[in-house]
Amino acid sequence: MTGWVILVDQARDFPNADTPHKVITTRDYLARPKLFAMLGRAKIINLSRSYNYQSKGYYASLLAEARGHRVIPTVETMLDLRELKLYEQSLPELQEALTAAALKAQATEDTTFDLLFCFGFVQDSRFEAFGRLLFDWYRCPAIEVTITAGKRWKIERLRARPLAKLGPDEAEFFHKSLHRHTQRDWRNPRGRAIARYSLAVLHDPQDALPPSSLDTLRHFSRIAEKQSVAVELITRKQLAELAEFDALFIRATTSIDSFTYRFAQRARTEGMPVIDDPQSMIRCTNKVYLHELLEAHGVPVPPTVMLAENEDLIKAERLLGWPMVLKIPDGSFSRGVHKVETAQALKALSDELFEDTDLLLAQKFMPTRFDWRVGVLDGEPLFVCQYQMARGHWQIIKHGPNGAREGGSKTIPIADAPPRVIDAALKAARAIGSGLYGVDIKETNGSIVVIEVNDNPNLEHGVEDLIGKDEVWTRLLNWFIKRIDA
Repeated sequence: MTGWVILVDQARDFPNADTPHKVITTRDYLARPKLFAMLGRAKIINLSRSYNYQSKGYYASLLAEARGHRVIPTVETMLDLRELKLYEQSLPELQEALTAAALKAQATEDTTFDLLFCFGFVQDSRFEAFGRLLFDWYRCPAIEVTITAGKRWKIERLRARPLAKLGPDEAEFFHKSLHRHTQRDWRNPRGRAIARYSLAVLHDPQDALPPSSLDTLRHFSRIAEKQSVAVELITRKQLAELAEFDALFIRATTSIDSFTYRFAQRARTEGMPVIDDPQSMIRCTNKVYLHELLEAHGVPVPPTVMLAENEDLIKAERLLGWPMVLKIPDGSFSRGVHKVETAQALKALSDELFEDTDLLLAQKFMPTRFDWRVGVLDGEPLFVCQYQMARGHWQIIKHGPNGAREGGSKTIPIADAPPRVIDAALKAARAIGSGLYGVDIKETNGSIVVIEVNDNPNLEHGVEDLIGKDEVWTRLLNWFIKRIDA
């Protein structure tokens, strides 16, 4: 079973007839250990009458975690909501969101009142965004928030509200909220078989240069369906829903200071397989760190000088010559990469860039007609491409006032790629981790150097999969399935 399972202390607390999901008593769940094996990767909603320490509700969530089930609330959430000192670390962010909601709605209350949030939903539409943030912090079926309104709104108390202690109107709202929260898995308009696995694919509809287009993600979804993997596209607003999936595939441009890193961190906390994982993001998105890491692992890299002060500019000129390439630490898709021709240009540009970063990288300029891109998955080659430079430009992507222009590409069989290109790519990728990486390599004058390792490489249907076809996507899916099953 891969759907939802509801735990109740008494069958009458939530009759099976009221929900399409399986309802089990906590007594059965606790006392029949063979039962949990039948539940597979079921997602548990614990609606026990009490979440107190060492209650049946407490032990049900404790055993659910031990049995590999996703459960809300977790024991950690139960304990956090017991007293102020345990949840006070969340109050600054929550109160800021609460005040922002009140200001936006021009709320003028000057009183203390309670609001009930069920699965992040609330009947007062002014506080919908706050409810999502609250559920992100504390994944509890029902939470009551005591609020004092005023110039700056204050949260007086958070407490879990068991279903059995809700009034009739509150219980009705709870049922509707549970329905909204779980409808993803049991809505089945075309009568498809229930998938064994669920994979969230994080994308950004506003991304001008996404690593995978919507058409590509739809193609991926069709292949995934054949392997009993249900793919759902999610956006930055759905962090609170992430734990309902088995795994996460990030297809939005990654950055340590963006929502993508928070999603990766949450997936790791939930024990979910994730591409890209947080460690890979840290290692790949900062070019200063990446350069040091590759050098330490004996990976060939371009002649490089790290810039921290004006004296380093003279060193760079002496060692690298003109022109040279200047890079900010965390650029992506050729952004933040500049070619400079003279000492005056280097000084002017570095002064400008040093306003936002303490370190820069200067590298020897190595002109080529194309860059090798080797896709590596779990330490093995996945695809090989040649990315041509944009017309009239020295980079693959040329950014301009009217958008970005890209060069062409050529996909070749892995067996036809130069062995030393493959070897360098694998050595670089294995220094990062066991996820999915795109290793960029330049080949000049009979030698090769690794330019960078991308934690979030392009994967487009008809480009990177032109030779491998569906095998590229199947191997990706098997990467997730293997780790989910483990």
